[in-house]
Amino acid sequence: MENKSILIFGAGKIGRSFIGQLFGLSGYEVVFSDVDLDIVHTLNHRKSYPVVIKGEKEETLLIPNVRAVSGLDQANVAREVSRASILAISVGKNALEKVIPLIGEGLKLRYQSTPDRPLDIIIAENMRSAGEFIHEKLSSYLPADYPLDRLVGLVETSIGKMVPIMSQVDLERDPLMVYAEPYNNLILDKKGFKGAIPDVKGLAPKENIKAWVDRKAFIHNLGHATAAYYGAYKYPKARYVYEVLDDPTVYRFAKEVMNQAATILLTLYPNDFSMEDLKIHIDDLLFRFRNKALKDTIFRVGQDRPRKLGPDDRFVGIIRLAISLGIKYNMILKAMAYAFCFKASDENGHRSSPDILFDNYRSRGMKFALQEVCGFDPVKDKKLITEFKEYYNALNINQVYK
Repeated sequence: MENKSILIFGAGKIGRSFIGQLFGLSGYEVVFSDVDLDIVHTLNHRKSYPVVIKGEKEETLLIPNVRAVSGLDQANVAREVSRASILAISVGKNALEKVIPLIGEGLKLRYQSTPDRPLDIIIAENMRSAGEFIHEKLSSYLPADYPLDRLVGLVETSIGKMVPIMSQVDLERDPLMVYAEPYNNLILDKKGFKGAIPDVKGLAPKENIKAWVDRKAFIHNLGHATAAYYGAYKYPKARYVYEVLDDPTVYRFAKEVMNQAATILLTLYPNDFSMEDLKIHIDDLLFRFRNKALKDTIFRVGQDRPRKLGPDDRFVGIIRLAISLGIKYNMILKAMAYAFCFKASDENGHRSSPDILFDNYRSRGMKFALQEVCGFDPVKDKKLITEFKEYYNALNINQVYK
């Protein structure tokens, strides 16, 4: 029987607590490629790592048969790509382009040794059209005659697992330990595979992955951020998401925003969702957001506004869809106004550098921030800008933008 192995680019929270956990507990050798050499060394020394499941009952899972390679060692990474049964990428959008050349080198080596052996790549990144992006980038690193479409499966996913920030105390106690919620469904693109879909518990293949990626961005991510932004506005000293959601007004507002987004998605994907399904999903998400054991912070959920308020992300992305469909988006736009008031900091009282950058944009005027971050056009989006300013100026923050 073939020894099954998965090479995971990125030994971070999702890589370890989700992808590594699912495949490791299903009998795969789990190999990580990461540029954090301390993590690489520790994984190779211990050959396993713990995942602490934070739910009604706390449970610690030990993921076995683990090793790691340095992401800085191109030749070694290429060899691992050439041998692996399957790949996964979990490095975040900003680092995605850095790992593609490594995969390209590995694919060339694999083609030399086993020219007819396909390789599926699970793209464990929450981004729209991730497969198209990687296909385009990979093509530039491969020979013109390399049969990319025949040999490489680009499997998009919808990553719904919530993994909180680890405290410094916890990290010092065990740098490999990671906390996670009990949720373990990995939604992925059924049509993306070139080989057989792995027999791994927790994989949930879907026919139309685009619909599920949008459901994650425009219901899960949108609702989570709404709870953080409105909750922080109403309770500036609150630390955890569950704290603010204990307030019925915060809970109700987040749910209204999510329901409005659900109406938009139902119009866009009538064959993939029903309103009943989406409402059940929203209730389940709000239940998960209130997981006290997880201790997910308002800071983690809300920070990095330049990304979360970006043109294709959770707020502006769904607003654009609503406008194209002629559907109401007022609650979503109102929720976005609270993001402009966000001041949360981490456990040490530090704000994220992207949020400081965002406030610098905002200090140069509302129109500048909306244009620079959200991609609003001063002429084409004049009505949208006016609507947004009305919501923002209605907030009690002692500052009015013209």
